[in-house]
Amino acid sequence: MRCKFGAFTVSRLQSAIALCVASSSSLWAQHPPTEITITAEPPVWVSTFDGVPLQALPISVTTINNATLRDIGAQRVTDALRLDAAVSDSYNLPAYWDKLSVRGFALDNRHNYRREGLPISAETIIPMDNKERLELLKGTSGIQSGTSSPGGLVNYVVKRAPSSADRSIRNATLSYGPGHNRLMAADLGGRFGDSADFGYRFNVAHEDLAPYIRDTKGHRDLVSLAMDWRINGSNRLEWEFEQSHHEQIGVNFYSLLGPGVNTLPAPVDGTRNITRQPNTQPGVFDGLTGTVSLKHQLEDGWIWNTQYGTQRLRADDRLIYASGCATGPIDRFCTNGDFQIHDYRSENERRHSEAMQTDLRGQVWLGGLEHSMKLSLMRQRQINQMPYAYTDNLVGTTNVNGGLTPTPNSSSAPLTNSSDYNTEIALNDRLRLTERTTAWLGLRHTQLNRQSIQTDGSAAKQEARGISTPWLALSHQPTHSYTVYASYGQGLETEVVPNLNNPNTALSYTNAGQPLPALKSTQREIGIKTQFAQTAWQVTWFDITRPATADAPVVCNNIPTACIYTRKIDGQNHHQGLEISTQTKLTRWDLDASAMRLDAKRENAMVQTDLNGQHPINVPKYILRGMAQYHHPDITGLRSGLRISREGERNVTEHGEIVLPAWTTLDATTHYDTTVNNVASSWTLAVNNLANKHYWRESPKQYGQYFLYPGAPRTIRATIQFRL
Repeated sequence: MRCKFGAFTVSRLQSAIALCVASSSSLWAQHPPTEITITAEPPVWVSTFDGVPLQALPISVTTINNATLRDIGAQRVTDALRLDAAVSDSYNLPAYWDKLSVRGFALDNRHNYRREGLPISAETIIPMDNKERLELLKGTSGIQSGTSSPGGLVNYVVKRAPSSADRSIRNATLSYGPGHNRLMAADLGGRFGDSADFGYRFNVAHEDLAPYIRDTKGHRDLVSLAMDWRINGSNRLEWEFEQSHHEQIGVNFYSLLGPGVNTLPAPVDGTRNITRQPNTQPGVFDGLTGTVSLKHQLEDGWIWNTQYGTQRLRADDRLIYASGCATGPIDRFCTNGDFQIHDYRSENERRHSEAMQTDLRGQVWLGGLEHSMKLSLMRQRQINQMPYAYTDNLVGTTNVNGGLTPTPNSSSAPLTNSSDYNTEIALNDRLRLTERTTAWLGLRHTQLNRQSIQTDGSAAKQEARGISTPWLALSHQPTHSYTVYASYGQGLETEVVPNLNNPNTALSYTNAGQPLPALKSTQREIGIKTQFAQTAWQVTWFDITRPATADAPVVCNNIPTACIYTRKIDGQNHHQGLEISTQTKLTRWDLDASAMRLDAKRENAMVQTDLNGQHPINVPKYILRGMAQYHHPDITGLRSGLRISREGERNVTEHGEIVLPAWTTLDATTHYDTTVNNVASSWTLAVNNLANKHYWRESPKQYGQYFLYPGAPRTIRATIQFRL
């Protein structure tokens, strides 16, 4: 059978499907959806390890199922992934897209996110109302993705129709808080047709946004539909889409005080928005995303699967932001709390992503050994169409305590349009060496093609390169309940020097717009897993190295802040750590805990030699997460829980002169599941930051400025879900 796939158009997709169906004499395989828990099998399109229980895989994976998402009221990926000790914030602004760090490496919003296993751009706000579960694959592996940050991959799995004709879904949700947010949502699903051949899952949601941070109101909407068609007893076609709208006033960080002040400012009230001005406009994010997949079975148990996904994003990127001291260093506020305030606007940004993946998998006997093999081909393109120029207007000088001294000044600069076309070919093989020992071999070849040009027609660049990344692992099960493993993998990233080549500006590059050599990371991992009837735990040691980049000064003009640099690779970031997680179910108790200890440092730098041996900025040295839930014996359906989060100290400045101390928060929840008049319902009351602790949550450095972001104060959320 031959299946050819060309340009990414619907008509081409239809032709490809018709060609494959017509050329195959075999029947298609029906694979009903599988509910996934922390110990269940991962979806085949995420891990590339098809049909293998998670317990037996030589990787570290966290799955967060729908029940957990519902209990915690997750509306963003950050709400859910903070349950894992490997995850922390990384310049994570409210009213903006999520930015996370895994194992101390910031995830790339262009490459580290998947939807139904296909790459998407996360440079937008992704709703959670229609998501069945989240999956986090920690660490780097060239067999999992051609291009990604070494921290890990996040995959969104959408809600699907029920597998049984006698089961229908009729859920309605009302929620209030945190702050004054008001959510209304409906979730409907079922099957229809003569033999229940067709299935559907429909989600709609509207939320009025009035969070705990003052002056950040907005609203969001979601409409989504997922359908499937069981063409016959062994044929299945699935398709789905979602359309979302998010509109909200943004908020910016606080900063250090200076110059000459090497102490951390006292934590502040997290409800204030110090950058809000009368002319502030909301940022707007619109998204249309969809996938279609076709599955069928060949002879001898081989399975062929093809997926196509598309994503169209539009954004009006607007933000009133703080930009340092007008009379002192631009990387922090003035000593008295004064700071400049800017109005940034980039209207009508458009991002378009498409991906098509086809794979063939099955089992063969070679050399007296059983091989489970998978061959996959994926073509992907990402097109960014920016407005002609962004504006970055100086509003004036204000203070953390309020007030404004207007000193308006307008500026603008061109943006960069880009097109990325990638082709990835991957082959992986699972060899059963003995009844209890398995070898895992994988190789992925990625062909990268990138074109970029500034919106004024200047600085056109083009590059093409091909890179191969291997993945090797060995696992052994001494008993059915235990798995030990060791793995080695490589990951791939690309970086392009910013298109800043005006020597009269504050920042300019001699190699502006040029691609740097491929950033190839490596990871070594050793782990042990257990799975018993009521208890599961895992211990993982990892060692990751990733090339670092630095700006080498060439010349600085008479203006201290106006310099010309050359960006180059400069040494590496080396992260070594230990992760421990456990889940236990007792008679009345559910206990979950995870911990990570991280030793991260810069090595072998030749330009920034003073950073060698230093811990990176905004990376906690340890993280602890824990949850305890009690099922009350006297009231059926009543359960109460406490959740604790503690993040260790982290550097605020490059050399650790200023350190953000460790912080701890405690959350309390009560859930009541009951049925009245044959209507099932779930009632939730949650209190986050129970002690109303004031603390600095994170301390990133972005765009040459030190930022401090306050943690949320005590907030309350009440939710009711009816299951009709």
